Amino acid sequence: MTERVYDGTGVEPPDGRDPQRWLALSIIAVAQLMIVLDASIVNIALPKAQADLDISVADRQWVVTAYTLAFGGLLLLGGRIADFVGRKRAFVGGLLGFALASALGGLAPNASLLFAARALQGAFAAVLAPASLSLITVTFTESKERARAFGVYGAIAGGGAAIGLILGGVLTEFASWRWCLLVNIPIAVLTAAAALPIVRESRAEGKARYDIPGTITVTAGLVSLVYGFTKAAEDGWSSPVTLGFLSAAVALLVAFVVIEARSAAPLLPLRVAWERNRGASFISSLLIGGGLFAMFLFLTYYFQASLGYSALRTGFAFLPFSGGIIVSAGIASQLLPRTGPKIPMVGGTVLSAVGLLYLTRIGLDTGYVSHVLPGELLISIGLGLVFVPMSSLALIGVEPHDAGVASALVNATQQVGGSLGTALLNTVFATAVTNYLVKHGPGPDSQAQAQISGYTTAFVWGAVMILIALVTIVVLVRAGKEDVPAEGMPVHAG
Repeated sequence: MTERVYDGTGVEPPDGRDPQRWLALSIIAVAQLMIVLDASIVNIALPKAQADLDISVADRQWVVTAYTLAFGGLLLLGGRIADFVGRKRAFVGGLLGFALASALGGLAPNASLLFAARALQGAFAAVLAPASLSLITVTFTESKERARAFGVYGAIAGGGAAIGLILGGVLTEFASWRWCLLVNIPIAVLTAAAALPIVRESRAEGKARYDIPGTITVTAGLVSLVYGFTKAAEDGWSSPVTLGFLSAAVALLVAFVVIEARSAAPLLPLRVAWERNRGASFISSLLIGGGLFAMFLFLTYYFQASLGYSALRTGFAFLPFSGGIIVSAGIASQLLPRTGPKIPMVGGTVLSAVGLLYLTRIGLDTGYVSHVLPGELLISIGLGLVFVPMSSLALIGVEPHDAGVASALVNATQQVGGSLGTALLNTVFATAVTNYLVKHGPGPDSQAQAQISGYTTAFVWGAVMILIALVTIVVLVRAGKEDVPAEGMPVHAG
């Protein structure tokens, strides 16, 4: 797949270096910041949105999973669209589409439209994110400059979550939860306007081929699986409706594998996932994503519904989590060339699982510093140790033409894992609450304690997911420090 890069006049610069490349990077970084902000900012707003739109406990997870399912399920296709349509065109279109979806969500009069808007946000993010990475790759052609550019990009990704926590708290508390979505509109529109004269266009040469059957089956299968988990919370695991959706999910996902094995231009070349080290990276990303996203959901409700925290105070309560990931990711970057990926990944998953189990000590009268902060720090430090080698592991032994898919698949599996984990653990939560109330009877005190029982049960099962990831890493990872790619930077999907 060959590349063409164009400046604003359609003439390729003779030295291949864009004189406005650092200004272009700042524009791309703002788009990445918006995507990262959206994930954390909506979490803080979720309790208020649920109350305002009368969303049920079983359905509240769709505010998270509609976005992550669309994002993760369409990410590989989005990378191919950006490659062949043009990365700048996809970048600008993704921004404007994200703004439109944010407007629909911010103005949504009911839960159904909010869920649909979140899915639409995820779909446009699935085009915008790989377009952003691709633009950095083609804009910075010198290796040292490219490394610096990806360093800025990574810092935005790490720090943006923390900014989103605070901004979400401020907007929810002093304006409305709706502004946590509406704030994307001016950011996206202004960024798109700035990109038009600054960012250079580039696209892959050759015939564009998109795996539409694969995209439809995997997306429908994942939606059916999440919906099956949701129905289990309402009707029980043995309900015909629940079993019907779960069976349909299995059939669709099997069909996806068959399609990918036979397709001339598969969305997911199976050879990328079959190698044991890369397979361990993708499986652990799926499982850890599930535990991580669910932890944010339940801690948010614990802070606001059980402890009575304001939205702003909730944002500050999560800040140590972002700080822990940033610090430990730096440590992992230093360890990786010396130890290889397995040691930090094993240590990180153990710390994260212990942190989740520590959170099971929470109660209605327990303190933040004594019962939440240590768990947050353990989880975040552990995740930072896992994420860096996980991304590197995904690129071990991969062919150059598959590197984009392998790199994007880490992000996609984390998003899909977050969708499945949030839906499954939300069902676990609802079941635990119901069982507690059946055993102890109704009443305000029982209701409050039932919520705690739900949170702690979900944390236990989140820890189980992390421990399954640990077993996967121990059994499958064989790569040593000599196998780590020299450049573990992100690579676009396509």
